[in-house]
Amino acid sequence: MKKQLQAALILSMLFLSANTFGQAAGTKTYLDILLNVVSTNLNYGELNSSLKEYKKPVLGAQVGVSFQAGITPKFSFVSELYFIMKGGTLKADNPLTYNKTTLRLYTIELPVLVRFNFGKIYVNAGPYIAYNVYGTRKMEGSTKALPFDDSNDAFKRWDAGIQMGAGYRFKVKQKAVVVDMRYTYGLSNISNNQEMYNRYLNISLHCSAPWKKYPLGKK
Repeated sequence: MKKQLQAALILSMLFLSANTFGQAAGTKTYLDILLNVVSTNLNYGELNSSLKEYKKPVLGAQVGVSFQAGITPKFSFVSELYFIMKGGTLKADNPLTYNKTTLRLYTIELPVLVRFNFGKIYVNAGPYIAYNVYGTRKMEGSTKALPFDDSNDAFKRWDAGIQMGAGYRFKVKQKAVVVDMRYTYGLSNISNNQEMYNRYLNISLHCSAPWKKYPLGKK
């Protein structure tokens, strides 16, 4: 828990830094609504290679906001806060559970990214911290809630890792549209009795518009 609190403190400091430096003249600030369908999967550590042919991604929703605070025209901080449905499926006859098993995690996630802009193209990377609000396991047609406690078969609430990716901003009928491709590399084992990490590639599409004036700046 101590590591997660330290990570949260670091993210908060980065966000405050973005708000401070984002007041620089000549920069752009964006607040975008995120509403996407995402495909996620799980990594099982040392067992992942033997489970590779049995793994299947699951679809879920991503709903939240993305805030980009411009520091210079080519450099900005991006802080996002969203609800996301994660998880993965193991097909029947797999070496781990034998039966077909689908895990779903309902998570609140906060990434803070450093973004470099090159015209219409950008690249970004940074840490994220997440909190698993709820989860389910479906096996043999029966769905049960995942336990989040200290028991052997339980899961952990906190997750942390790194996000990295790139995007492209273009115009459609006077509106800016962003295509963002992001890979999430979970560093925290979210299971008590085996290795399990969130690892997934997400491609999102959302409308974007710059604010005419930095909202937190001085009048």
